Amino acid sequence: MKDLRDRMEPVCRAAARLAPEQGARCIMFMSARDGEGTSSVAASVALLAAQKSHRPVWLVDLGLRRNDQYRGFQKGFAKKVGKPGRAFDGSLRTLPFYSVGAEAGVKSDPPKTQRLLAVHQIEGSRLLVTRFRNEALKKGQRVQLRTRPEWWQQVRRAASTVIVDAPSLSRSQAGLAMASQMDGIFIVLQADSTGVDEVMALRDEIEAHGGVIAGVVMNRIGADARFADRLAG
Repeated sequence: MKDLRDRMEPVCRAAARLAPEQGARCIMFMSARDGEGTSSVAASVALLAAQKSHRPVWLVDLGLRRNDQYRGFQKGFAKKVGKPGRAFDGSLRTLPFYSVGAEAGVKSDPPKTQRLLAVHQIEGSRLLVTRFRNEALKKGQRVQLRTRPEWWQQVRRAASTVIVDAPSLSRSQAGLAMASQMDGIFIVLQADSTGVDEVMALRDEIEAHGGVIAGVVMNRIGADARFADRLAG
């Protein structure tokens, strides 16, 4: 992960134009393939939002088995930014956006899903970052994402802004599963390597799952990153 805060102000302004029906804005960042810098973009936008907010900002990592966001903050990817503090329950007293079950053919004790999602406040800021407690899973248990509008309604009440980091479509359909719960989705791409057909296919997939495209973040154009206002068509 890289600190891109000096390049993300245009994205923040575009995100601020999204008008939720109620509560906090939910904004997702997603790419067609791995290596586009989606986690860096999401974390940087979340940090900027937290700097401007008087209420908590949540950074939700849909890559539950990897926890890239939590690990990035733990390693200090951004200068003058604190580390994750103590863990709090991220279930928000409702069913979380995942379920835990036994793999086919494997006997396993009934899972307790409620407290597997933790949220950590980044020291010295209003930013909270999620972490899935993989260490609490038992052998033979697997995790599946669920849309669960109730959880998203709860996090909208708890936060001023919700930033969602989705795995690339080439790795997982997690972002598509949550697309309908977002106010806007930004596609992240590395312009010198990502094909137009891939981007358009991702756009079509997002819209087919009820998502709204808010724009494109074009990452690493030369030594800079630029923002494209809207996807054509």
